[in-house]
Amino acid sequence: MFRSLYSWTLRWAGSRHATTALSVLSFVESSVFPIPADVLFIPMCLSRPARAMRLALIATVTSVLGGMFGWALGHYAFELVARPILEAYGKLDAFDSLKAAAGDGAILVMLVTSGLAHMPPMKIVTILAGVIHFSFPLFVISAIVARGARFFALAWLLQHHGDRIVGFIEKRLAWVTLGLAALLGVAYVAIRSF
Repeated sequence: MFRSLYSWTLRWAGSRHATTALSVLSFVESSVFPIPADVLFIPMCLSRPARAMRLALIATVTSVLGGMFGWALGHYAFELVARPILEAYGKLDAFDSLKAAAGDGAILVMLVTSGLAHMPPMKIVTILAGVIHFSFPLFVISAIVARGARFFALAWLLQHHGDRIVGFIEKRLAWVTLGLAALLGVAYVAIRSF
């Protein structure tokens, strides 16, 4: 089952609509959607390594634009739009905890950690930055640096070592799947307790 899902993802990532899907996913992931863009970005880089840097640029730009949208939601429409989104994902308590401790320094740290490792989720940080009126220019610059560093570093790694990574995954797909499931479980518990 996992092998067919893995093959399907790689095939779909090579389709002519994949770049548009990556753009949309990168945008909404930074403002309202819980699934990271990596689910498309990584297979797209693996299926077309020569385009990895272009894909990193697309993902960075659309992710930053999505972050700007999240900031605007927090700043201008928290009660109307952002609060119901956070409630729907069960993230309102985490958001309120972060808000109580948030200052400019904390927002910068969270932008870096969420941009690089999705901890806390990017949408929470972008909305929070808008709610506490964090400097918009500084927000944009830090989002560009954090998201760009993540996507370009990942693209470089996949572009230069993608064949070995694919070979490793294909030979040990069951173990890789089990490891990813364990990491997702740990991340889920960490996010729920955050």
